[in-house]
Amino acid sequence: MEQTWLKEAQREIERKPPELERESYDGIINYLEHGYPSSRVRWHCHEEYELHLIVATSGRLFVGDYIGEFSPGHLVLTGPRLPHNWISTAVPEGGVPLRDMIVQFSHAPLAGAARMIPELRELLPLLERSSYGVEFFDMGVQAEQYLARIRATHGAERFGHFVQLMVALARTANYRLLSTASLRSYDDDATLAKVNAVLNYITENYREPISAEMLAEQVGMSLSKFSRFFRKATGNSFTDFINRLRINKACQLLMDTDQYVSNVCYDVGFQNVANFNRRFLQVKGVTPKQFRRQADGRFGGIGGPPDESVASAHLS
Repeated sequence: MEQTWLKEAQREIERKPPELERESYDGIINYLEHGYPSSRVRWHCHEEYELHLIVATSGRLFVGDYIGEFSPGHLVLTGPRLPHNWISTAVPEGGVPLRDMIVQFSHAPLAGAARMIPELRELLPLLERSSYGVEFFDMGVQAEQYLARIRATHGAERFGHFVQLMVALARTANYRLLSTASLRSYDDDATLAKVNAVLNYITENYREPISAEMLAEQVGMSLSKFSRFFRKATGNSFTDFINRLRINKACQLLMDTDQYVSNVCYDVGFQNVANFNRRFLQVKGVTPKQFRRQADGRFGGIGGPPDESVASAHLS
């Protein structure tokens, strides 16, 4: 029953455009927290950066086109207009009073301060990375301490705690980028609509052969213009984007099913197992089998059939 509900939630996220959430608050920093269930748990985006810490429950997260797992201590920074949602799947009866500790902040004040205060420029690369969503590892305890101080203070004292937390995140090398697509700022809604149409088509048809030439023709562009347009929209070349999207989908299957790696390869649109293994290693830093073993240890996954290595060797 839980798997069916989760798949329905995932399909709803894929069908439904993210709700644009608008916040108003005094100062640069907005602190929020909520339990679960909550009206704030929905597929949405907003203009602010968001640092999001899970302190209770586990489940599935969606950031851009990324799908993964979370548990207490899970810490993610999302950039402006990057859609996201956290859905808990292991919740005690009656829910939990506190699941999320959140800080939101706008770009313009911080970027303006960095122009005037050189010490703050250290944070700018972190903000750039957040356009893909950044997951930090082994930072949950430290982040919770800083977020508690931010919650308890105001004014310059609150800003000081916020800067200390952001510096710690900017300096750590223990992180990974999540989403393939980086939603950037555009001058007009028509351009953003065209970006979304292209990304939606790819997301819905990633299992099938898709070419840049075909999409360029659909949006009325030359191939060279489409290539520039696509890189600006996503931060990736067309080929890299397709490969990363398919590998993210493969990660989901490796965590959630006991399919052979070779079957996962074809299910996500790759036509060659050796190429799939090579691309997976480039993107994730591990082979599909190693990823499945890591996911099994970290998230209690299924882990695959015992004779998978033999079957994969024959099919490769």
